[in-house]
Amino acid sequence: MTATGGPRPKKGILERLDSGEVVVGDGSFLFTLEKRGYVKAGLWTPEAVEEHPDAVRQLHMEFLRAGSNVMQTFTFSASEDTMESKWEDINAIACNLAKEVAGKGDALVAGGICQTSMYKYHKDEARIKKNFRLQLEVFARENVDFLIAEYFEHVEEAVWAVEVLKEAGKPVAVTMCIGPEGDMHDVTPGECAVKLVEAGANIVGVNCRFGPMESLQTVKLMKQGLEAARLRAHLMVQALGFHTPDCGKEGFVDLPEYPFAMEPRVATRWDIQKYAREAYNLGVRYIGGCCGFEPYHIRAIAEELAPERGFLPPASEKHSSWGSSLDMHTKPWIRARARREYWETLLPASGRPFCPSLSKPDS
Repeated sequence: MTATGGPRPKKGILERLDSGEVVVGDGSFLFTLEKRGYVKAGLWTPEAVEEHPDAVRQLHMEFLRAGSNVMQTFTFSASEDTMESKWEDINAIACNLAKEVAGKGDALVAGGICQTSMYKYHKDEARIKKNFRLQLEVFARENVDFLIAEYFEHVEEAVWAVEVLKEAGKPVAVTMCIGPEGDMHDVTPGECAVKLVEAGANIVGVNCRFGPMESLQTVKLMKQGLEAARLRAHLMVQALGFHTPDCGKEGFVDLPEYPFAMEPRVATRWDIQKYAREAYNLGVRYIGGCCGFEPYHIRAIAEELAPERGFLPPASEKHSSWGSSLDMHTKPWIRARARREYWETLLPASGRPFCPSLSKPDS
């Protein structure tokens, strides 16, 4: 199979998903740009789109080349309640950067909003919806292709986000940052999915907070809830690029390594190929990543599902399937690694003899 990445007729997100097409999302922006020196940890706000647009553009390009079908606007926490007077310019610039890069390939632009800081304190529905609506007005003006409400730990607030986004008349995806135990008010994943679809969401799933396998467990519960309620929606998963089997209900934010010592938990490209295949077998057709999910992880999704998609991404021109290019190495023991069985069964060591394999969450 040859690599390809040239422009083709652009289909909408629902047209793609309705036809069974695999949509590959993008990956980490906040964590990746923090490591590269463009985002400050803490509030995790996206001033970089204005201060360092070339850095944001470059990361979009890396995800596009790796196989992403969606350029999500870098507008996480870019709302009036967190960015005050800067919010409108940040949203507009982020849209333009995403559109610019999406135009270089077969990619759609998704305008993204996330949970507010206000919900935990006063749960004022009208005020929170106004906050969402301000961002939506920018996305409508910039004519993004569809909308994503992501990173919600309370389904009530996620429902409010969906209700606002539906006002634009564009497809709406919504992902919650929950694990198998459900949201912070103990609403199960299945119940969350039902509420979101009843609110009008076209695509439902999870993003962030949990690793690949935990996220797939949660999506499976969402799917079961929808089936029991006889509701239909497309499924979406954008997991962390970290392994988190030991985290609690709050996810990786409660691990003692968060956020500056997560590197020992990074998933390998082979872990992500397994994640992509298991997501596909579960019936998920929108598959991407969140914090810690680098471009090579996105390439792993695109390569694993290349038989279903019918093509490889441009970045595969420099990457051989399952390490097959190692058969050119001068050392025989490295040549012996040029096979799928080796990498599928490898148990990688951390190189840290005095470190535990698991941690105890702080809460």
